[in-house]
Amino acid sequence: MAETSLSSAPHSVNSIQSSYMAQVQRRRLYGGLTLLIFVVLMVSGFNIADARNAGGFWDGLHNVGDYPAEVLSEAWEKRADLPGLIVKFFPALVETVNIAAVSTLIGAIAGLFLSFLGTRGLAKWPRLIPLFRRFSDIMRAVPEIVIALVLIFVLGGGPVPAMIAIAIHTAGALGKMFSEVAENADLKPVEGLASTGASWMQRMLLGVLPQVAPNYLSYALLRFEINIRASAILGFVGAGGLGYELRNAMAWGPGRFDEAAAIFILLFGTIVFFDQLSSHYRNRLTEGHGQ
Repeated sequence: MAETSLSSAPHSVNSIQSSYMAQVQRRRLYGGLTLLIFVVLMVSGFNIADARNAGGFWDGLHNVGDYPAEVLSEAWEKRADLPGLIVKFFPALVETVNIAAVSTLIGAIAGLFLSFLGTRGLAKWPRLIPLFRRFSDIMRAVPEIVIALVLIFVLGGGPVPAMIAIAIHTAGALGKMFSEVAENADLKPVEGLASTGASWMQRMLLGVLPQVAPNYLSYALLRFEINIRASAILGFVGAGGLGYELRNAMAWGPGRFDEAAAIFILLFGTIVFFDQLSSHYRNRLTEGHGQ
């Protein structure tokens, strides 16, 4: 019996190895076919888009660097005016940062409640969990620029439509992220508070929030970085801030390219600064680095 089992062992190992290699080959084949289909779709889609554009892509490809070259050339010629232009557009930068900060704060608070209402084991109305989740999906599925265009039509131009649009999108995005974090929270403190007669809000604020606060703050800081960029982009559709000034400078063309360069410098420096600042605090919150 022992000899029979020993003699059959190599056969079982060989069969396992051959089965594993067959699976690896199938996986490679499926991966190769997927990559081939992706390349074919990309090439065909690009050719269709280029044909609809009357071949304008290839005709204009050699002109891609013309605009940056003109901006840099004029900015260098008027480099003595750049410090004054930076000071001139600094209030617009403050407006952009304020839009991002207020929208992040409002969106984070709304996302906090959406996450609690849409998380199994924590929701106040368990049957409405799918409703709150779909509501969160809709809020983050609609781009900020679409919401901003609608609000600008209703409310007029300015920072308020941009703030509301970014806040709506932020609430949906953070609601999803916060919900995933809240699902991993320990329910024992919640059950203990419930046994003492605590309300649902008290259970969330005292039993769940202390557990998830570092991750929540980390996600909120990350979203603040994104919202600074979004608020600058929304300025192009008349929502105020630094993006609005950049659109005007670019629309005038030569003669005001030095203003566009100054705005680019302000925007780039601000994004880098807040990226580094929020990354530092996110590392301290989640991993304890930088202490």
